[in-house]
Amino acid sequence: MKLKKFLLRYYPPGVILLYEQQGQQYQRTLDLLDLRPGTDVEALVAQIMQSEPLLTENRRKHLRGLILKLVEKQKEQEQNRREFVLLRVLRAHVLPLTNCAFNKSGSMFITGSYDRTCKVWSTATGEELHTLEGHKNVVYAIAFNNPFGDKIVTGSFDKTCKLWDANTGALHYTLRGHQTEIVCVSFSPQSDLIATGSMENTAKLWDVEYGTERGTLYGHSAEIVSLHFNAQGNLMVTGSFDHDSRIWDTRTGTCVHRLQGHTGEVSSTQFNYGGDLCVSGSIDRTTRVWDVRMGKCLSVKQGHTDEVLDVCFDSAGTNFVSASADGTARVYSTRTGACLDTYVGHTGEVSKVSFNPQGTSVITASSDKTCRVWDVSSASSQGGGGGGGGEGGRCSQVLEGHTDEIFSCAFNYEGDHIITGSKDNTCRIWKASS
Repeated sequence: MKLKKFLLRYYPPGVILLYEQQGQQYQRTLDLLDLRPGTDVEALVAQIMQSEPLLTENRRKHLRGLILKLVEKQKEQEQNRREFVLLRVLRAHVLPLTNCAFNKSGSMFITGSYDRTCKVWSTATGEELHTLEGHKNVVYAIAFNNPFGDKIVTGSFDKTCKLWDANTGALHYTLRGHQTEIVCVSFSPQSDLIATGSMENTAKLWDVEYGTERGTLYGHSAEIVSLHFNAQGNLMVTGSFDHDSRIWDTRTGTCVHRLQGHTGEVSSTQFNYGGDLCVSGSIDRTTRVWDVRMGKCLSVKQGHTDEVLDVCFDSAGTNFVSASADGTARVYSTRTGACLDTYVGHTGEVSKVSFNPQGTSVITASSDKTCRVWDVSSASSQGGGGGGGGEGGRCSQVLEGHTDEIFSCAFNYEGDHIITGSKDNTCRIWKASS
């Protein structure tokens, strides 16, 4: 096996190894997802050299140089952080939107609506590329098969799920089997499986290639409102109104762990990037961090004074954030459990929260008709009041203009575009100023 050369990658930061084995060329990516401007470069180089057999001692200097370039790139991004300006307003549907999502590149996004359709849009031009019609009730849950972005799945209150071609708008399959409304959908990272969760207390796994049901996941005693695959696609976590989360083996459909402890409905669940942890948010006003291998609760985060409506890890799994009906979001360190900061400023509940891919910003969507952009770096460097989570996290921008509740917000893969979806029947595209 012969190493050919290194390449850089910035979103997320990493190093690509190009190597040759038996005359064939391959590549392997070393993700440096927790790389920060203050990273100890020498310690990181030593760690990589120890864990990666392709990197012999004579490659140390080259590796150090690449990582230093990545650090400098991130410093430039910090120094040149730009405000987001409104690119365009799209009057997307005749009835309120339910959800919106980017493909990985950010070149397209989709919107679902109470008008029973999903629409595909060009981010650059605002042109409506396709209208996905056929559902007989609300299109409630939508997703791209990122990172590929060539398929879309829609879940509806008509009890069906539909698989579409993202480029042509053609319908591949209608997936039938649920007896009640579908409220959450997801593709596996490998795009070979679709997961659907419904009000009938079950989740189903579907084969993407053939459009057939692979299995039904039984165990929850109330509706499933959240599901998320790990990066390998072999595990999935579900959150339910029965107060529990469950981890499932997607190959066998068996429940690996029942995560018990919340005293209210679970609203949101997610794996971290490494897949060794997952987080759950609940109506009981708390978030819980779980050890995936053991199925044990590692910590309970208290501090919100109302229901926790959404939770999200950053791309590295370094921090996670919770959004609450109390109008705030709280950022925690995954490693120490400390509350780094509490984001205060919204005058209505915060229903959706998301990190940018670099983990340096958070966006929050609120019923007060605004979306706010928050600076994670300043919160972390100030310590946020240590474990107390002091108020005062810096809001770098308020995105205003919607005339009704904002229920959905998302960054694109590079973090230079934001989409916001509102009950005012519009979505807005925001672009970082040049």
